[in-house]
This record gives sequence, C-alpha cells and structure tokens, in this order.
Amino acid sequence: MENFQQFPAETRVWIYQSNKPIPSETASELRNVVNQFAQNWVSHNRQLRAHGDVLHNRFILLAVDESQADASGCSIDKSVHFLKQVEQQLGVDLFDRMTFAWMDGEAVKTASSQEFATLYQSGQINNETLVFDNLVKTKGELEEKWLKPLNQSWHKRFI
Repeated sequence: MENFQQFPAETRVWIYQSNKPIPSETASELRNVVNQFAQNWVSHNRQLRAHGDVLHNRFILLAVDESQADASGCSIDKSVHFLKQVEQQLGVDLFDRMTFAWMDGEAVKTASSQEFATLYQSGQINNETLVFDNLVKTKGELEEKWLKPLNQSWHKRFI
C-alpha cells in the first residue's frame, strides 16, 4: 500500500460520511476493503493511482492522483456502486449530505441539519465548533480545510 502522504496536494478526494460511528473492529476491516477497492480501481482499462481509507471511524476517503490517469464517469460510478454495497453491509447511510459532523472534544458527533441548528441555538455548539467540510476536493484542501470552525464553513447557512 502506497503512503497517502506521497500523493500530491492536487490529488482528487471524495469523502463519504457515515451517519453513525463504525465500530473500531469493523473500521479496521473496512479500511482493508476500501484500500483494496482503491488498489484495483481502473478508468478506461487504466490503473488509477488511488488510495482508500477510513478516518475517525466515521468517514470513508477515496483519492485519485489524476496526474497519472483521470477518474472517469464510469470509474466514479464504480466507486458509488462499491460504497452502496458498503452501506448495505454496514447498515449505514454514506450519502446524506444534510447530516453534519463536528468535533466534540475527542469525539466525532453527527446530527441532521435541523438538529444541528437546535444545538447551535441552545449553545451546545458555537461559531468556534470544529466541523467537517466533506466538500473538499483535493488532498491539499483535506489537509488544510476539512476541519474548520463553524463560522468559516458552509454549515453556518443552516443555523
């Protein structure tokens, strides 16, 4: 397995957030399955330089260094099909973009956008609460902008 740190900052990333925590023992097994998918991922019969991981027992990361070969529509469709299978096997939702994730101390918490707004109004979260911006598009953005204060994120439109 190639070290993700060696991938360039322009590497394209996709982050899929689980609506609930993935148990540690399952996350370890899932990490292997996701990385195996990435290692075998192809686009128009060309091997993609790709990486897969499970982060914080909550997020599935897929990444492609498109300087080697672009991820085509068909290859992206394959990844979505793969992730739909993961959803069914784990009994989670990986495609609900209106479930927000944030750090609560050392723990990652999630809530629907409505629940998130209620937590904000009650003071349980605030403008400095660190939220996960799963819309980042590159490895560089993942490293620098994935986790940011609520008042600097798109999430603030919903509070």
